[in-house]
Amino acid sequence: MVIGLQLPGILHALDGESLMEPFINGLLISGVVILVRIAWVVPTAYLPRLVSKKLRVREPFPAWQNVTIIAWSGMRGVISLAAAFALPFVLPDGRPFPGRNYILFLTFGVILVTLVFQGLTLPLVIRKLRIKGDSSADEEERTARLEANKAAIELIKKLRENGDFSPEVVDRLRAEYDERVEQLQLCAENPDDCRGEIATPQYQSLQHEALRVERQTIIRLRNEHVINDDALRRISRAISI
Repeated sequence: MVIGLQLPGILHALDGESLMEPFINGLLISGVVILVRIAWVVPTAYLPRLVSKKLRVREPFPAWQNVTIIAWSGMRGVISLAAAFALPFVLPDGRPFPGRNYILFLTFGVILVTLVFQGLTLPLVIRKLRIKGDSSADEEERTARLEANKAAIELIKKLRENGDFSPEVVDRLRAEYDERVEQLQLCAENPDDCRGEIATPQYQSLQHEALRVERQTIIRLRNEHVINDDALRRISRAISI
């Protein structure tokens, strides 16, 4: 929006001058900006790991496809625009700042080229490089859930041995945790089908429909004065849990 508001005024200030030269210079500078980012990102991704063994152990070499995406994602925007607008209108002696409109035009050109060219080609680059999503967070979550559920099962075993709860209650809760552990183990074997979820999508859909009917029913019973508002809140809280 800022570019759209400021560009007409800059073009008007450049009126009388050929726009071919700033246009070509804008393309050249945009190309240099893109190449400089690539030349900076690629070495900084690998050189520190070549020098430091500790860093290699802690953070292995990234895949070249990921480095390529980072190098190509160098769109310019608000920072470049703010730096250009920070140029003063006049010098301390009162004379206009030389080439200010020209610099702003070149800045707008770099922003537009990187946003349009790199922005529109980024999805194509990702597809060509066959970049896959990072599943490490899902794997960590599944591992944590699996350990937590196994710990709960161990506690349930001890409670059953101590006889603090009736066997029927303990066995019912144990069956729920056994099902969770089984589902988590299946997800670990086929992560693409689970995406970090304990329950399958079909199970979740069925569960949501059942809960929806439960909520509608208790609301209907409240509206028919079969139960009061306090009962409605208690049942709703239990359903949410």
